[in-house]
Amino acid sequence: MGLEVALSPLAGSVREILSGRTDGASEVAAAIAKPSGAPGWFEPGDPIWTVHGSVATFLGGIRSLLLQALHPLALAGVDRHSSYREDPFGRLQRTGAFIAATTYGSVDLAEQTIRAIQSMHTRVQGVAPDGRAYSAQDPRLLQWVHVGLTDSMLQAYLDHGRDGEIDADGYVADMAVVGSAMGVIDPPRTYRELGEQLEGFRPELRVDDDVRRTQGFILNAPLPLALRPGYRVLARAAWNSLPPWALAMLGSTPRLATVDRALADTGLRVLRKALVASPARLAGERRLSAEPDPAT
Repeated sequence: MGLEVALSPLAGSVREILSGRTDGASEVAAAIAKPSGAPGWFEPGDPIWTVHGSVATFLGGIRSLLLQALHPLALAGVDRHSSYREDPFGRLQRTGAFIAATTYGSVDLAEQTIRAIQSMHTRVQGVAPDGRAYSAQDPRLLQWVHVGLTDSMLQAYLDHGRDGEIDADGYVADMAVVGSAMGVIDPPRTYRELGEQLEGFRPELRVDDDVRRTQGFILNAPLPLALRPGYRVLARAAWNSLPPWALAMLGSTPRLATVDRALADTGLRVLRKALVASPARLAGERRLSAEPDPAT
């Protein structure tokens, strides 16, 4: 009990960044808890339920942003249509809400969330600095974002997850359900397919000043002072865990990868102790365990 009290300020700060509230009781968590007994796309025991309820997602989220920035058209869409520099926490909260709603919510909530994002994507289009047109509705870009997120969340859990063994193929297959609903054509359904699709994007990727500027912002996010040391530990480990070919593109040869990974593991253990459990996951469990409401 004494340790939980000591860690409560840390837990409150982290939850506020992720959900906008120090208790983590966000609007999406409340929506996930309803209606009583309603099934979702997934349930307890599915790999996606375990992975997305783990504190390893903190590291996975950082890694996915670092990786996705390597695609010039995806980066152009973020740079010109996102307020992440002015409101980095808002973007983080929206991304977290999407993952939570599709993983733990009812079928209706998951579908509503997908439709809302697809509607927003209709406005994300333009011309990149290299003269090529881009659109957030482009199936190829949707696939890039999907495989980058899937690979990053899975790798982070395999490296740092402490909530039980998972089947890697099962997680990729679970994520394919979400990807297909988002409009991804033929998303990977096995760990091997995930690696093959990720490799297939290599000719389209590049590193330039825009990439380094964006990655620099990600690695040094403007967090409250008390959270910056811990975040930088996770960011270094996320960077080191990028695919070897991505690190080669970036001209990076991590010299302290083993130390950084150990420090990140320790930091995530502290977070796990502080946060206790994912509010979204608990909300999903409550909904599924409740008797269906006859009025709905």
